[in-house]
Order: sequence, then C-alpha cells, then structure tokens
Amino acid sequence: MKQIILIFLLLFSGNLFAQSVKISGSVKDSLGNPLELANIIANTTAAGKLENYAITNPDGEYSFRVSAGAEYKLVASFLGLKPSEETINIPEDSEDIQLNFTLFSNESELEGVELVYEMPVTIKGDTIVYNADSFTNGTERKLGDVLKKLPGVEVTDDGEIEVEGKKVGKVMVEGKDFFDGDSKLATKNIPADAVSKVEVLRNHNDVGQLRGLGNDQDNIAVNIKLKEGKKNFWFGELEGGLGDGEKTRYLAAAKLFYYSPKTSINLIGNTNNTGDVPFTFRDYFNFTGGFSNINRRGGTNFRINDSGLAFLITQNNRAKNMETTFGAANFSQELQEGLDVSGFAIFSDNKTDFLQKSMRTYIQEGIEETTDNRNEQNNRLGMLKLSTKYKPNLNFQLDYDVLAKKSKQEEYSEVLSVFSDGAVVNPIEENKENDPFSINQNLNIYYTLNEKNIFAGYVQHIYQKEDPFYNALVQIQPFTGILPLENDANGFDVNQLKTIESNKLDAKVDYYYVINKKSNLNLSFGSTLSHQNFNSSIFQRLSGGGQDDFTQEDLVNDVQYNFTDVFVGAHYKFKTGLFTFTPGVTFHHYRLRNQQNGIDDTSSKTLVLPDLFTIVELKKSANIRLDYQMTAEYTDVNNLAEGYVFNNYNRLFRGNRDLENAIYHNVNLGYFNFNMFNFTNIFGGINYSKKIDAIKTFTAFEQINQVSSPINSNFVDESLSGSGRFQKTFRKIKANLRATVSYSKLNSLISNGSEFENAESENFSQNYQASVESNFKIPLNFEVGYNRMINNYNNGGRDNTFYTDRPFVNAQVDFLKGFTFEADWSYYNYTNKANTVSNEYSFVGASLYYQKKDSSWEFRLNGTNLFDVESLNNDSFTENFNTTSQYFVQPRILMASVKYNL
Repeated sequence: MKQIILIFLLLFSGNLFAQSVKISGSVKDSLGNPLELANIIANTTAAGKLENYAITNPDGEYSFRVSAGAEYKLVASFLGLKPSEETINIPEDSEDIQLNFTLFSNESELEGVELVYEMPVTIKGDTIVYNADSFTNGTERKLGDVLKKLPGVEVTDDGEIEVEGKKVGKVMVEGKDFFDGDSKLATKNIPADAVSKVEVLRNHNDVGQLRGLGNDQDNIAVNIKLKEGKKNFWFGELEGGLGDGEKTRYLAAAKLFYYSPKTSINLIGNTNNTGDVPFTFRDYFNFTGGFSNINRRGGTNFRINDSGLAFLITQNNRAKNMETTFGAANFSQELQEGLDVSGFAIFSDNKTDFLQKSMRTYIQEGIEETTDNRNEQNNRLGMLKLSTKYKPNLNFQLDYDVLAKKSKQEEYSEVLSVFSDGAVVNPIEENKENDPFSINQNLNIYYTLNEKNIFAGYVQHIYQKEDPFYNALVQIQPFTGILPLENDANGFDVNQLKTIESNKLDAKVDYYYVINKKSNLNLSFGSTLSHQNFNSSIFQRLSGGGQDDFTQEDLVNDVQYNFTDVFVGAHYKFKTGLFTFTPGVTFHHYRLRNQQNGIDDTSSKTLVLPDLFTIVELKKSANIRLDYQMTAEYTDVNNLAEGYVFNNYNRLFRGNRDLENAIYHNVNLGYFNFNMFNFTNIFGGINYSKKIDAIKTFTAFEQINQVSSPINSNFVDESLSGSGRFQKTFRKIKANLRATVSYSKLNSLISNGSEFENAESENFSQNYQASVESNFKIPLNFEVGYNRMINNYNNGGRDNTFYTDRPFVNAQVDFLKGFTFEADWSYYNYTNKANTVSNEYSFVGASLYYQKKDSSWEFRLNGTNLFDVESLNNDSFTENFNTTSQYFVQPRILMASVKYNL
C-alpha cells in the first residue's frame, strides 16, 4: 500500500508542489461595503482556460493560488453589479499578490454578465448554481461523475446524491422530474457531456404557497440544466458488448433523452449477465414514486408492512450469477399553460443465483449452526405511474397521482444445516413464491385565500394485496410439539398459504395563518383509516399424492383488523435573532378493532404527542439544528394474527392480539458548515433514541428451532449514533474524512424452561474512511483512501468483534490521442478478535477506452474481478443470534463493447 501511494506522489509531484502564487484581496461595492458571495475567477490569457476561482466570505475577502510563470485575466462579479477585470503577469519568482476590486452598478450590461463570464459557482438565496465545465476534465461519463467533483456534493456507492450531508429527495432535468426524482437512475444514466449547470435547490418545496411556512431545511432538490445542443434534439447512447467469464457474457443498453420547453421523454433499456443491475429488488421496495407520509410530524407511526417471506435482496457483489433485463420510460407534457401531465413505466426481470456459507451462533442456546445455501431467485417487477398538475393561477394548485406496482417473486433454495458439533445434519429444500400488487392514489389541493390565510388538503389511498406461498421439505421433523406432521417416506413436506389484503386511507387539512414575515400558525385536522384481512393455513403433502390440512385453531388465521386515528394538531413557527423555533403538539384518538377466532376485541386511547424543531443560523452557510419528536408506534395485522406462520425452515411466528402501542423519543442534533471561501465542508450529527413499551419478540428455542411472538417489552431500548464528515479542497486536490459510530442496547425475552427471562444485547459499530482525490486538467487523476469497519456484538456474555480493513486506489490516465485507461483496486482484510475468522482478497477492475476526438463512436475493453476472487464476508447481529457469512461472487469477466453517442 505504501509503495502505491509513493508512486502516485512521485507522479504528481510536479503538480502538487509546483511554484504557485497566492492572490488575495477584497471585493466591495462603490460605497465601500464588503460583498459576500462575490465570484473571482482567474483565466489564463494564452488558452482562456479556468485556472482557479474563489468566493468571498462575509467580510468580502477572497484568496486562491495560481501557478507562476503565466499571465492571467482576473474577473470579479456580483449579481446586480458590473464585473471588474484585471490582467496580471506572474513571473516564476513572483511573491504573493494583493488585489482589491470595486464593483459599480451598470444595469445596461446586466443581461450579458452570465453569458460572458461563466462563474464556477453562483449563489442566489437558497440556490447554488454550479457551472459543470468549471469542475470537470472531460473524462466524466455519467451525471454521477460530474456531481462527485462539485464542492459539497457526494454520490454514494448506491448512486444516491447527498448535498451538504443531506440526501437529495428529487432530481429534475430542465425543471421536469426525472422518474419522480429517483437519484440513482439519474446519476447512472444521464450522459455527463449533456450537463451544462447543476442547480442545488435548498429548502425546496414543490408548492409555492407553502415555501417558508414549514421546516423545509432537509428538502433538497437538484435540477440539471442541459447544454444548448442537447435541447429540442434526441440525445443519448447505444451500447453493445460481448465477453467471457466461465460462460459467454453479454451487454446491450440504450439511453435516449428528449427535452423541449413543453415536452420531455426519457427511455432507458439494459440487458446483461455481467452483474450490472440498474434497478434492484431493494430499489423496488424503496421506490415511493413521489409519494410521502402526509403527516410525518403528526406523531403516529403506522405502516402497512411487507408481508412476504424474507426473499434475499441482492447487491451487485453478493451473487454467484446474475442476469438482468430492465426497461424504463418517463415523460412529461405541458398540455396548456397551468396543466401538466407526466408518468413513467418501469420493468425489471432479474435472475440471480446465490451461493452462501454461514455460521450462526444462537445467544441463548450457545449452539453454532453452519449452513450451505444455494438459492435460485427470479424477480419480475413492474411499476406504472400517471400524474397531473393543474395550476391555473398562483392561488390554486391541484395534484393527482396514481401508482401501480406489481411483482412476481420466486426463490428455490437448497440448504444443508449442521449443528450440535456436527452430530445433526439436516438437508432442506425451500420454495418461496409471492405475487404482490399495490395501487396508491394521491390527491392534493392547495388554496391561498389571501396573503394571511392558506389552506392545503391531502387525501391518499393505498390498496395492497399479497399471497406469499412457502414450502419446505426437511428430513428432521420440525416443531414436534406444534405441527402434527406424519413421518412420510420423502421426509416432511410442509406448506403454507397466506393472503393479506390491506386498504389504508389518509386525509388531512392544513390551515396556515401568516402572522408576519417571521411567524405563522399551522393547524392540522385529519384521520387515518385502515382495514386489513389476514388469512393463512398450513398443510403437509404426502408421498402418495394426498394432503393433510391442519385445521387446529393455532395453525389457521382468519383475521380482520381495523385501525383508526383521528387527530388535531398545532404548530407555531417564529424567528427571533439567529433562532427559529417550531414547537408543536398533536392530539390523537385511536380506535382498534381485532376480529379473530370468534372473538371481537375493541380498544381506544387518547394521546398527546409533542415535537420541537429549532434551527440556529450562525451565518448563511452554517447552522445548528435540534429536532425532537415523540411518536406512538402501532403495528399492523402481521403482528396481531395469533395462528402460527412460517418465516423459514427453523422459525415459526405467531402474533399477539393484546399488543399495545410503543412510545418513541427521538432527538437529533446536527451541525452544518459549508464554507465556499476556503472550500471546507463540515457536517456532523448525533441521534439519540429511547423506546418505551417497544414491540419486541420473545423467542423459545429448541436447539436451532425458534418460536417467536411479539410483546410490549417492560425494558427500555436505547440507541446512540453519531456521524461526521470533513471535506476540504486544496486547489485540485480534495481531502475527505468521515466517520459513523453507533451504539445500541437492546432487550428481548427468551425461554428458560417454563419461564421467560430478559436477554440484553449490545451492538457497537464504527466506520471510518479517509481519502484524497485529484481533479487535474491533465491526463492523470487518482483517488487513494482507507476504510476501517469495526463491529462489536456483546450478547449473552459473549463478546464478538469483527474487523474489515480496506485500502483502495482508483486511477485514470489519458494517453496518445483518444485513449483513456481506468483502474480501481480494493483490498479487504476481514478478521475477528478471537482470530478464528480470516479472509483476505482484492477486487480489481480496469477499463481501456478509445474515442477519437469529435467522434460519436467509443470502444472499450473492460475487466472486472481481475484477481478472480471467489467470495467475500459479512457479519450481522440480531437480539437472538450473530451470523458470519461468506458470499460467493461472480468470477473474472472480460468484455469488449462498442458505444455510439447520439
């Protein structure tokens, strides 16, 4: 590792330590007032290229460095004032330079300012505008590559965008939603060469009437402005490739885009068996399609949960083989002024083979179970959404959306379970199937009576149906005291049918009374109505073709469950000095009705749930935030149905009709500082959570077989987590430091003979990463970093600690004319404190590109997993057991591909 870093330092020593000169000074207006957020750029007069730039601090001061031995034209600008220019020649032996600017008003030239002088960064209130060409070097391929180079912007490994430490909730192109704002589809598909500017919209709200009335500090949107040559024309790319890696590998992809003032069309298609999954099963579950919790600060947490069978959710590097077909289309159309329609359709078909070995330690029993799992999984999913927005004037807006989601999930597993020190060997075959369907409708109306009185109404309806089927063929009879299974010649063929049908209606009316510019009152009235039907049964198939249906009361479910929440709330927002306070309180009346086993139970409760949001504006780009919420959590029918249901081959679960709600106290304290003067970004936060009467599961064990049921715990669960990020740019070098630390103390009830006892468990996780990356306008760039993860699980008196150390290097070099070589290397060292687990491996990928200047054709040779690593490791923790797993991954793949850019 040290040798690799040394090589990079030697390669870049001529640039890192070349003679440079510091230019500093101030920017003021004609009256001598300092101008904060003024831009100063330095362009070389010979080539006209941007050398460096700066943005003034609150005192109007700026500072940056340029290379000696060149002549530069410096331009200072500020919105509303005429730019000022200075040309200076800097010899090799020059000392630091002091240069002040005075800007005067000249309205006749304001219209041309932005066209003549492209500022790298322009700040307009809550909007930051980045000029993409000022930060890129021409080797970027997708939007994500551009965003990574912008100050204060990060792109996660999953393709999600974070700005100033906060997740971006919406991505737009030319002001139009890109697949309802999904950031992953945007970062991985929009071509980099189409991007002109990136607008970061802080404190974003889609509804103009409501801006500034609530707390939108966490609402961030990104709008992509296209280059002129990409408007009113189709643009995109077509790609095809073939390769080898144990079998023939293929890739075919198409990405087409069209944008005009009234129309946008986005088409994305991809089919491959290389492990590139454009839209995973996890993305499907997390994709809201623009829908949100309409009463997120109202104090109630009641969700219609996924009632499936815990299908494996793949990641790109955790599968033996993967085949993907993906297609997506998105459109928007302005039918007339004030009336817009839009929509999208997404289809994905993923076939995945898993090979996994695990060692699981059961906390209470002290038993270790090792398993060999072979899984074949097929996931076909589709989504369709249509939206309309009607806004005839500034005082009225109506939005309607409908989203349908349908999927078909199948998983076949072969499991070899070994426990009791190898004395018990149990081969298992499992089959899981589920065909869930849901439809979500949303109607929002916003009306401004006058500048003092504003109304908003929301109605959302969700219909969801699931029919998961489970089958297990085992050789050792499971749950002998519960399941009346016959000892059949082929083993024990156990099956379960289950159907869950849910309807949920949310409605709310918000009234805002604007007292003055610094305060307003918000009154809320609303209700949540939910009805769910839950049916399940267990049966055994016999070798002779017969079937034994179990009709015992505790093996059958026929449940109807109604949940009602009627609430009224009040929030008062006011600003005084640096502080903005928004205290609130919501009064809830809950009514529950549970019908099962011939018994009709009803109950009701009234709760008062407070919340508080406070922000301290230290300056325009630095603040402290405190957020407290008290939440009542109610469960849905899955935890209330008292008949047994299978979760997997060694776990039965039964609900508890007597469950009460849990109370959560959550406090979040955050600090944010985005300093454009010295290009330093600091984000940090601490979160504390306390759960009272938490809905927990108590578990009875018989060796590895578990029977679980939920209860309201008498013990308090607590968790404390903290995270921080530091980023600083030194000319063309960016340094990153980040850390995440979390501690949780959890309690669960386990069986101890005829009694139950509390089992306390603790989890302490740490994740640290440091990296340095370059962004030179020269042929060679790099990123070097180090990541260390520590996971400590302490439960049942057993202390387990796992370490993962990962140094990594990414490099990119341009050579000859039109050639680009990219390589990435990550070394993993996975160990535990007891020195019983050790695994070392390196993932290496490399690509060689060739594209002649001004040509639409690009040719690529690509290799992944070049060291042909067979597997990687992972560890996880629950209140009942710890698991260490080994995942077998795709082999070395070599591909040749051709891409045509439209």
